[in-house]
Amino acid sequence: MSARAAGVTRRGWLGVAVATAAALGGAGLAWRRAQQQSKALSQVEASFWQQQFLQIDGAALEMAGFKGRPLLLNFWATWCPPCIEELPLLNGFFEKNQANSWQVVGLAVDQLVPVKRFVTQSPLSFPVALAGFAGVDLSRSLGNLSGGLPFTVVFGVDGAVAHRKMGKLTADDLHAWERLKF
Repeated sequence: MSARAAGVTRRGWLGVAVATAAALGGAGLAWRRAQQQSKALSQVEASFWQQQFLQIDGAALEMAGFKGRPLLLNFWATWCPPCIEELPLLNGFFEKNQANSWQVVGLAVDQLVPVKRFVTQSPLSFPVALAGFAGVDLSRSLGNLSGGLPFTVVFGVDGAVAHRKMGKLTADDLHAWERLKF
């Protein structure tokens, strides 16, 4: 083999080695960032389970009491038409699946008087509590980047976020979540 051909081969191998090292370094950096984001999410979830909200009757609703079973958490408001439209679906989901350990909680990003009026006129079988306008920040911390409503989060039995849905729920969404194995 000529000296020139050997130089080309060495340069080729050197290029491959440099590219491989760069790829491994990038993969390592991506893995590290994913781990950091996972830890941050774990802190958000841990913080969520420590919170409590007032129900419309004034009683405290402690989120820690829901940990250990699947939880569908829905952020809604009386002034949000898609929120109001999906509440009967959520109520049906709860009534059908509570025997299968599913829990549903509605957190109203609203004020007491309109929520109380709504629930009196359209009773719900699942607990409803007031998050107030601070509920927008809570929903953002759980993955609602736009802060819009409705927003739904599904927590697994381990307390970790399993699914999120921005916008109005459909029967298909609920059927898919019913089939989840936790």
